[in-house]
Amino acid sequence: MALYAAYASNMDPEQMARRAPHSPLRGTGWLQGWRLTFGGQDVGWDGALATVVEDPDEHVFVVLYDVPAWDEQELDAWEGAALGVYRKIRVRVQTLDGDVLCWMYVLDDYEGGLPSARYLGILADAAEAAGAPDDYVKGLRTRPCKSLGEPPA
Repeated sequence: MALYAAYASNMDPEQMARRAPHSPLRGTGWLQGWRLTFGGQDVGWDGALATVVEDPDEHVFVVLYDVPAWDEQELDAWEGAALGVYRKIRVRVQTLDGDVLCWMYVLDDYEGGLPSARYLGILADAAEAAGAPDDYVKGLRTRPCKSLGEPPA
C-alpha cells in the first residue's frame, strides 16, 4: 500500500470511505513548501479546482490514507486522472512521527480562477471533519470565491 495525501474534498474521512473503502485513514500532516491554490477554471464544473503549487513560505494541511492499488484506480477515476485533469506526484509530508513519502494529485492545468462558494465550502467542511486547525479551516472559508451563475472572468 502507498500513502495518499489528500488536501481537498478527500480530506473528509466519510467521503474517502465511500470512494476508497479499503483505504484506512493513517493520520494528518503538513505539506511544507507548498500552497493551496486553484486553477483550471475551464475544466471545472462550477469554477476553478483545488491544486497545490510549490511555495517555500507556505504549507498545506493534508490527510493521509493507506491506499491499495484497487482503491487507487477508483480514486483515479473520481479525480479525472485518466482524463488528464489531475496527475500524480510524490511528495514528503511532515507528521508528528517524522516525514513520510506520499503521492498526491495535482491539477494538470494553469493556476488561476476562483472556486465556487459551494466547492470552497466542501473543502472547508472536509478540512474540519479531518481535524484541521481552526485557523486553517477559517482561512478556507474566507478565501475569495464566486457565486454559482457568475460568468467566468
